[in-house]
Order: sequence, then structure tokens, then C-alpha cells
Amino acid sequence: MIAVDATLARLQTARQYLLDPFGLDESTLLKALRLITEHRIDDADLYFQYTRSEGWSLEEGIVKSGSFGIDQGVGVRAIAGEKTAFAYSDDISEAALLDAARTVRTIAAAGQSRRVKVGAHEVAASRSLYGGFDPIASMDSAAKVALLEDVERRARAKDPRVVQVMAGLGCEYDVVLVARADGTLAADVRPLIRLSVTVIAEQNGRREVGSSGGGGRHDLSYFTPDIAQQYVDQAVHAALVNLESRPAPAGEMTVVLGNGWPGVLLHEAVGHGLEGDFNRKGSSVYAGRIGQRVAAKGVTVLDDGTLPDRRGSLNIDDEGHVSQRNVLIEDGILRGYIQDATNARLMKVARTGNGRRESYAHLPMPRMTNTYMLAGDKDPQEIIASLDRGLYAVNFGGGQVDITSGKFVFSASEAYWVENGKIQYPVKGATLIGNGPDAMTRVSMIGNDLALDSGVGTCGKEGQSVPVGVGQPTLRIDGLTVGGTA
Repeated sequence: MIAVDATLARLQTARQYLLDPFGLDESTLLKALRLITEHRIDDADLYFQYTRSEGWSLEEGIVKSGSFGIDQGVGVRAIAGEKTAFAYSDDISEAALLDAARTVRTIAAAGQSRRVKVGAHEVAASRSLYGGFDPIASMDSAAKVALLEDVERRARAKDPRVVQVMAGLGCEYDVVLVARADGTLAADVRPLIRLSVTVIAEQNGRREVGSSGGGGRHDLSYFTPDIAQQYVDQAVHAALVNLESRPAPAGEMTVVLGNGWPGVLLHEAVGHGLEGDFNRKGSSVYAGRIGQRVAAKGVTVLDDGTLPDRRGSLNIDDEGHVSQRNVLIEDGILRGYIQDATNARLMKVARTGNGRRESYAHLPMPRMTNTYMLAGDKDPQEIIASLDRGLYAVNFGGGQVDITSGKFVFSASEAYWVENGKIQYPVKGATLIGNGPDAMTRVSMIGNDLALDSGVGTCGKEGQSVPVGVGQPTLRIDGLTVGGTA
């Protein structure tokens, strides 16, 4: 939803935090951009950011740490062809801004560069997907500690085998302002919260861990007693299941992936390979395959930055462009890539609202927002019942992927061995090994139970981390390699 009033309100907030305290106004931004564009370039932008963050952690009933921080600064970028000049400063002042502009102006002209005319700024369209409130101020310090103490009490009351509880709470208030040489002036105010709980359960001298949590672009009232109990139930369940687990079998077998967070495999094994920079450079296994079949029929994958209140959603991306709902794979056919402005221009395609950066001190690049697979028509129980012998992976821990080859390795944190369509027992140490594009062609059943993760995802790329979301329905994938301990 495009909301004009909300867009103007966010722009006013950005002025209050990023321009007014430092004696800057839009004429100063124009001066800096005109300074940059004295040389031949293709694009230029200024990215101002103010971030206030707070974190609390509790262990064994004691507050182990509390942190509060404010970070602010401006990044200045100029692009000519494929060459980029970038400078940043944590000093927001006219002198620092113009000095950074002079630094990037030294970029050499590239073959396809052009003279960019800087005109008066126009407020760009933006969505209204979440409130512009400060989540840190939505609850006082005593109440935040009480929330963590309540989580611990709930976890210990859940089962006597729970011997240790760690709980954490994080809040962030992020204000950004983007001024581009093409006249775009855009702002966003981004709240973000996360509550996490980790428990250790012990039985007969054996200890196992379970974790859960969630959040999104809310204030802290989102963490109701029911939500806190849900996180506790999931963490304790995972730990107790692992207490009963047996060594995982190994070999090639059919695997059923649970819905929700297991979509992290889709994010890593497929999503990264669909980012525009890898495909422009020809280093992705998906390069040059638009219009070709890259997955089984029924597989439709989206990257959608427009979902209300979701961790990975954005009113605008970090280049000032409105976020979008992008269909990447449709019924198994590759339809497009995730693009920032630079790669879209170089590939001569439309940008997709996926230009993202960790902070003002980093360059933007094409990044995912909320990446998920659409639901099919199968009942999840029918999918599990279809397994003669195989693995049912409900939750995942860490994983990694090689973009060039598409090969991935993922460890299951909660998984079960299935025989004759029946869950037999939990297993531990299961590792899924495969090739992303190949695995997508082996999807044989798609559940009707699409779910998004609870709001815990953080994506790393080239040293930068950004919040993201993942999701999928229950999936059956035939012929995956499972590394086990049995």
C-alpha cells in the first residue's frame, strides 16, 4: 500500500534526526550531489542513517548484559559504468558531506558513463508496511527485564528436565534518508524487535539444547504472554526431543522438509543464486537461464518485501526505491533475478527494490527480503505418510552454499526417521547435502501449509548482515544425500 501521508511523516522524521540537528537542508544535499556530478557518472546517491539499538540478556535469573548504542553517519556513492567510488563519515556536517563528495568525485569516467543533471528533489513513493514508532521506548527497562524473567519462569515450569535457560531481547530504531542524483528523495523509519530463548535439558547425564524466538517490525507489546509461551514451548520441545534422539542414518534418501523456518534452505541454496550481481557476472548456476525450467512443476518462489510488519520487509530499499513483490520462479520456470539499481542498469532490466546495505558505512548490493515458496495442494500428513524410508527435517541450524556450483550443506536441529509412512524416532546429527538447482527439480510433493518463519532471520553476504524472512510449505524432495552419524 502506497501511503502519501505516512511517506511525508517519515520524511519529516528523517529531517528531524538527520538534517536539522546538523544545520543541513535539502539545498545542502543538492550541493553535494552537484559536486559529485561535475564529472561524468551514471549514478550518485547520499545515504544518511541514524540507528538506536538496545539489547538485554538474562541467564540463570540474572541480567548478564545490557547494551545501548547510537550510530549515525552518511555514505556517499558515485558510479560510472561498473566502477564505484564510495566514502562515508560518522560526522554528519556540511563540511564532512562535501569532503566525501569531493572524494568520490575523483572516480574515472567509464565507457558508458554520462553527464547526470541534478534537479530539485521530489519525494519518492513508499509503502506503509509498519509503524514509525520507536520500539525501545515502548517498554521501560524494568518491564523488559521482567519479560525475560517471565520467559525463564515459563521454561523452567514447562519440564523439570530444563536445567538452564538463556533469554535475550533486542530492539532497534532505524531512520534512513536517501537523496539520489535523479531527484529521488526518500526516507524510512524502521522498528525491529526480537525475543529469543535457549534452554538446556538434562536426562540421565545427557544434555541437549533447544532454541526458539521471533519478532518483526513491531513495538514490544507484540510479545504477549501467549507469544512468549509459544517460544518457550518450541524451545523446550526441541531440547526434549533431542534427549530421545538416536544417531541419524546416512545415504541417499527421500527427505520431507517441514514448513516455515526450513525455508532457510531455499534462501541459501536458491535465493542467493538469484541475486543480480552473481548473474550479471556469470558466477551463478542460474546465469543466463531466464525462461528455462529450473525447478519441478508447482515450485513458485517469491521474494516479497511488501509483507506487513515482517522482519525482512521494507517501505523503501536502501537506494530509495519502493519495495516489491517479485516472482523469481513460476511453476518451475525462472522468471527473474533480484536487482539493485546498479545491476539492473548494467543488465538493462527493471530494478526490483532489493538494494540493501548493512549501514551507511557499506555499499548497497542486491539482497533478499522475505523469500518463500508458495503452497501446493497436499496435506502435510499425506506427504509424511508417502515416505517408505526417509528423513523428516522439522528445523534447521546452520548451513552454507557455494553460489557458483549451487552445492549446499545444512544441519538439521530437529529431525525424525520415518518408515512405512510413520514417524519412528527423533535423530541427531543429520546433515543435508545437495545442489540447490538440482534439489528443486526433485521436489515431488508440495504441502498446503505455507508458513513464514517467526522473525529471526539474518542474512550474511560479503561481510554485511541484514534482517530477512524465509518460508515454505511442507516439501518432499526425492534423492537427497543425508550425512549422518549412524
